[in-house]
Amino acid sequence: MEGKIMQEIAKRIDSGEKVALVTLIGVNGSSPGKSGSIMGVFFDRTTLGTIGGGSLEFQVINSAIEAMEIGENSEFEFSLEANGSLDMRCGGKVKGYIKIFQRRRKLIIAGGGHLGVDLYKLGKYLNMYTVIIDDREEYVNQDRFPNADELLCGDIGEILKNYSLDDNSYLVIVTRGHLGDKNALRAVVGRKTAYVGMIGSRKKIIESYKTLIEEGIDQEDLSKIYSPVGLDISSGEPSEIALGIMAEILKVKNKGTGKHMKDVKIINL
Repeated sequence: MEGKIMQEIAKRIDSGEKVALVTLIGVNGSSPGKSGSIMGVFFDRTTLGTIGGGSLEFQVINSAIEAMEIGENSEFEFSLEANGSLDMRCGGKVKGYIKIFQRRRKLIIAGGGHLGVDLYKLGKYLNMYTVIIDDREEYVNQDRFPNADELLCGDIGEILKNYSLDDNSYLVIVTRGHLGDKNALRAVVGRKTAYVGMIGSRKKIIESYKTLIEEGIDQEDLSKIYSPVGLDISSGEPSEIALGIMAEILKVKNKGTGKHMKDVKIINL
């Protein structure tokens, strides 16, 4: 069973889910669970394995969900006596640890061209869950993206419109043309994401924004888009543009300043 629990945890992590592993690390006296018992807890409240069931397990599941929400490991300790917080009558005490496995960040690349390929390579290097979307079969296949987690071919705007996005989603819009970029942006603007960046010249971006505002899209939502996309560090080569985009994503993800490290104040020696 322990092997199945760990396999399922690994599977859920790879698919971008929040996961917790609960371990009983100390049991004194009578308890429904033994020291060393483990249980996988998933964000949808499903579980695999057990630490003894009953009120103890119910409370620990709640604690695991809370730990996943804040993204921090935690410990727990409960008395299993009649006057304890769980109102159990086993008579013992238990200690446990909740290990939170961080989700893989999801990199969604709308466009499988040269820039999309370079972004994909950087995403895999950073162990991100990579999704490639394009409307051309020859630009979204396993030969071109051998280790992509998802390859989606079809109308890019429609795919994005129906694709689940959340605060773990980092989307880069680099389709083959201005119209495709605008359709992709229309499908995601205003939705919950960690980051949305769109390539394009300032002139084309302004034109796209004006069109979308006329359609009723909130200007404030558009102001949150990173466009022109990326940090100003490239020569214009696709690989360097991709690096600038990924640098911007990391800046957002890690709440970095983007400053030269040599400019960060240090204590005088």
